[in-house]
Amino acid sequence: MTVLVTGGTGFVAGWTIEQLLSQGYDVRTTVRSRRPVVPGSYEVVRADLMSDAGWAEAMSGVKYVLHVASPMGGDDLVGPARDGTLRVLRHAVEAGVSRVVMTSSCAAATPPAGSTGSFDETVWTDASTVKLDEYRRSKVLAERAAWDFMRDKDTSLVTVLPGAVFGPVKSREGMGSVQVIGRMLDGMPGVPRVGLNIVDVRDVADLHIRAMTSADAAGERFIAVSEFMWMADVARVLDVPGRELPNFVVRAASLVARDLRPLVPMLGRSYTHSHAKASSVLGWEPRSARTTVLECAASLR
Repeated sequence: MTVLVTGGTGFVAGWTIEQLLSQGYDVRTTVRSRRPVVPGSYEVVRADLMSDAGWAEAMSGVKYVLHVASPMGGDDLVGPARDGTLRVLRHAVEAGVSRVVMTSSCAAATPPAGSTGSFDETVWTDASTVKLDEYRRSKVLAERAAWDFMRDKDTSLVTVLPGAVFGPVKSREGMGSVQVIGRMLDGMPGVPRVGLNIVDVRDVADLHIRAMTSADAAGERFIAVSEFMWMADVARVLDVPGRELPNFVVRAASLVARDLRPLVPMLGRSYTHSHAKASSVLGWEPRSARTTVLECAASLR
């Protein structure tokens, strides 16, 4: 039984490949250029989300697709995220794949500004919000497009919505949100008042595999989070400086530092996401956020 994992050089994909191999699956993965660093015997196919080349070969004989790959940088994320997702889904349907599990994000389940409390998979980010950053917009529009396209298809779809993904790294490349931990370890003059719904990369991989085979998962969204932590609390766990910066300082700095701009809408955000559905339907139980943060830092050091 062959499973295709897209974006094999990525942080989540690497751990997903490792867990699939340990469970006896035949694994194939797509890459744009460099090979994955995960040890083991599996097939590597060159395929780019923005081109049809290679995808028919990648899908041949595949029962399940775990679509983990996603564009992370650049000024335009919406087009590549949506078009790449639809390309993978179209080829999966044409190849007769049984199920696609797509990595979305809690960014696609963002409640209205000023919300408090805990939110589940029934929430959808309002893509028309003027101040919505490009990353969140790309995630919600890509997932919406996926559900629209897969309506009435024989291939079933499941989406997994991780929070801030930390945990042990296999490579210094393609680390995604782990860079937050890296910057703290390198020393920061202060941290923004931003709350993170943290999840361990190994638990995200586990949830993808559970969603891949469960009959009850078909047609469902699953939030993948463990616990909420302010960035200042993360700094305390790491035993590094973590003085909380006033919001106005972060807003002012974001005018010249582009990498700070996505943080501005998150300042003071205190709502959480619930993983109750993943636990009740799939029996998924994540590690504690503290464990994830410490083991992430240990791997970076």
